[in-house]
Amino acid sequence: MAIEAGKTEERNPKIRLGMVGGGSGAFIGAVHRIAARIDDQYELVAGALSSTAEKSLSSGRELGLDPERCYGSFEEMAEKEALRPDGIQAVSIVTPNHVHYPAAKAFLERGIHVICDKPVTSNLEDAKKLKAVANKANALFILTHNYTGYPMVRHARELVQNGELGDIRLVQMEYPQDWLAEPIEQTGQKQAAWRTDPKQSGAGGSTGDIGTHAYNLGSFISGLDLDELAADVHTFVEGRRLDDNAHVMLRFKGGAKGLLWCSQVATGHENGLKVRVYGTKAGIEWTQADPNYLWFTRLGEPKQLVTRGGAGAGSAAARVTRIPSGHPEGYLEAFATIYTEAALAINAARTGAKVDPAVVYPTIDDGVKGVAFVEACIESSKKNGGWVKL
Repeated sequence: MAIEAGKTEERNPKIRLGMVGGGSGAFIGAVHRIAARIDDQYELVAGALSSTAEKSLSSGRELGLDPERCYGSFEEMAEKEALRPDGIQAVSIVTPNHVHYPAAKAFLERGIHVICDKPVTSNLEDAKKLKAVANKANALFILTHNYTGYPMVRHARELVQNGELGDIRLVQMEYPQDWLAEPIEQTGQKQAAWRTDPKQSGAGGSTGDIGTHAYNLGSFISGLDLDELAADVHTFVEGRRLDDNAHVMLRFKGGAKGLLWCSQVATGHENGLKVRVYGTKAGIEWTQADPNYLWFTRLGEPKQLVTRGGAGAGSAAARVTRIPSGHPEGYLEAFATIYTEAALAINAARTGAKVDPAVVYPTIDDGVKGVAFVEACIESSKKNGGWVKL
């Protein structure tokens, strides 16, 4: 990997990592563990991996953890690990959304760095409270909006920052899936069950689960801040308690406009995340299903296909590229980029060094914006699509 800390002979010792959630059968927990290991920056040493002590111990043993460091709750883990001379230095929080706030708070207040799955919390009130805790803490908060870690997403952002697109006029984001086209939450499917439960997920269904990803990615690339939105949020599957489709119009500060569509009932779509940004000079288009390519088109000129690792990719893409051109990098590597950027920041904080300005990762501020986006969508839809300020 082009990130210098990825070179074993030059880097700091591995960061001692704990995990909250992510036990046996949890998809996203395994993703986080793989991402943490790709650039070999972390060592998983402790966990409160499940909602019960028995399940946590069983999951920990499967992962080869010391049974004494397999905890029955995140509260116990935060307290005991903070007292150990070899205690964890960072923790990954990969639970359903409603646990994010209390868990992150417990570790931040003990000076343990937090790497948290999105959305940052299940409601805006908790997001704001967590921001206050993070701002006071002697620890970092990193949010895993993993799509910002793709090399060609970094290149797209660099193009905007360098003025290659001119003044941004339009931002279009879409994230269609079809995995909730039927009420599989009623069959006991674990991932569907908590994502469609307002007590665990929050006010948003598709808006919170994938709409926040699309919104964050559009904002990350364009550099724009959202001013207000108008949303048509809907639930198509009978009996479902949260939305499974949303169409959102966006007005950004400075005058740019946007459109966002997120759906989990779009039959035929597996994971169709796509972003288009159009300016006065040029436009760009990136699709997550084919992430090693970026379309770049200057006004009045033929479309250009820029490839990851190719001659057209800039320094922002190069520093997060691991594999030579022609070999695909994908979802896990993008996730790993967030973990390695976090490691660079954590090690800098530990030694008192300055963080390289090129290091980029989503923060608590991005998390607050994401939850504000969800709640504004719900509020707007209740007003029959009326415009709502963020």
